[in-house]
Amino acid sequence: MSKHYDIVVVGAGNAGLSAALHCAKEGKKVLLIEQHNLPGGCATSFVRGRFEFEPSLHELCDIGTAEDPAEIRQMMEEYGVHVDWKEVPDCFRIISKYSDGTPMDVTMPSGKEPFLAKMEEYVPGTSKKMREYFELLEETMAGTAYISNSNGHADSNVLKEKYPNLLRTGAYPVKKVWDAMKLPQKCQDIMSTYWGYLGIDMERMAFIHYCNMFMKYVTRAAYIPAHTSHEISNKMVERFRELGGDVWYNCRAEEFLFNGDRLCGVKTSMGTIECDYVLANINPDIIYAKMMPKDLIPEREKKLSAARNHNYSARMYTVYVGLNKTAEELGIKYYCIFMADTADSTKEYKNILGGYETNNFTIFLCNNITNPEASPEGTSIGFFTSMGNPDEWGNLAQEDYVAYKNKYAKKFIRELKDRAGIDIEPYIEEICVASPWTFARYLGTPEGSVYGYETAEWDGMMARMMMLSSDYPIKGLRPIGAAGPRGDGYSSAYVCGRLMARLALKDLREEGGQQ
Repeated sequence: MSKHYDIVVVGAGNAGLSAALHCAKEGKKVLLIEQHNLPGGCATSFVRGRFEFEPSLHELCDIGTAEDPAEIRQMMEEYGVHVDWKEVPDCFRIISKYSDGTPMDVTMPSGKEPFLAKMEEYVPGTSKKMREYFELLEETMAGTAYISNSNGHADSNVLKEKYPNLLRTGAYPVKKVWDAMKLPQKCQDIMSTYWGYLGIDMERMAFIHYCNMFMKYVTRAAYIPAHTSHEISNKMVERFRELGGDVWYNCRAEEFLFNGDRLCGVKTSMGTIECDYVLANINPDIIYAKMMPKDLIPEREKKLSAARNHNYSARMYTVYVGLNKTAEELGIKYYCIFMADTADSTKEYKNILGGYETNNFTIFLCNNITNPEASPEGTSIGFFTSMGNPDEWGNLAQEDYVAYKNKYAKKFIRELKDRAGIDIEPYIEEICVASPWTFARYLGTPEGSVYGYETAEWDGMMARMMMLSSDYPIKGLRPIGAAGPRGDGYSSAYVCGRLMARLALKDLREEGGQQ
């Protein structure tokens, strides 16, 4: 195997796979290294008994239909990756309380017009305001796409002329925009439901970030792969190899090597690799702390890291259940059910940080509703997802760990029975529980955060995207992934990987080709 490559991609997670494919498609000699023996990171699967579980994917946005493909489907088709997509039938069901304390049990459909019609049904007299709001969302989405496609060189005059409301709202959190538009509180409560997918409350979440995710789910519907997200990862690796790329599994990157102030290689557990560029699907804090010379870390990056103050986003807690009854027999009718004490995301965020006693937030998914063949005949499969905080899990004594995570599992199983009337406990054939430390160990992410840094206020998507207009200060090295400019989520990671690959290729061209 060659020991010199144009580009080395470290980490075969979503962003790494996308970046490696883009570079290989552009004719570069690319090596993809992965510390695990499988690709995908979170985009994989595991087996317990007769069930194959999806570890993390709730649903993918920005897929669209074959006749009207959205960005991710288009990207996969351009890469030559063909996935068997299954459309999720609704946006969500939310069982909670409105901000005023009244009961809330709402199911919202996908599609702009069905969504607006259902909102009018739940909150009468809101059609005019909601249509005005969707006009803002459509302009904001178009403007964001323009910025993304400009590779960090958006024309300010174009933004002012075509997307003025993007500039007006770009610096504000969701709650301020909603209040400025005088959207009824119950409409706000219903649309707040997706906050858990980004892990940050509406008083701090950047409007532009939420806008893009919300609109893609509502107008384009959500999708899942027929054979778990492992299908996506495997097909991406297969295509990468067809394009001439090399993959080394069980290979850990240990140190990035420099010649002067420019990267020249990677020291790995399988030897040293010479290369002209590295795209690292690793949290920047880990890169700076452990993997490169301290005197080469630019002052800008030190200040950015300090400002984030290790403000890592959601640390996931997940319970996987294989059930020996069908979804129909169990009374499960919806793919995705959000359950919370209140629709007030700020209060709910604080409740999660309070730990077991106050954290009643969970999302329950049943894969069979979208894909009837997700589990063996006569069975069903699903999982609960919540979030934790590092203090809650970090202060546990080792001998208390298993009992504590199992106590959480029992709590969320009871929540599903009490709130939705769905009793799955007698029918659990297989159960597996993953805490934030499970994700930290498996993925190598700080504190088990799978979302990178919180995309809040000054550090939202808009600010990160605009930073791309300046030259990246480390020559030959760019971090990619959830901590990058697009923030968290499967779709964002794929887009971020491609975006950072484009910037790497641009850097190489401007340097005069290969070193």
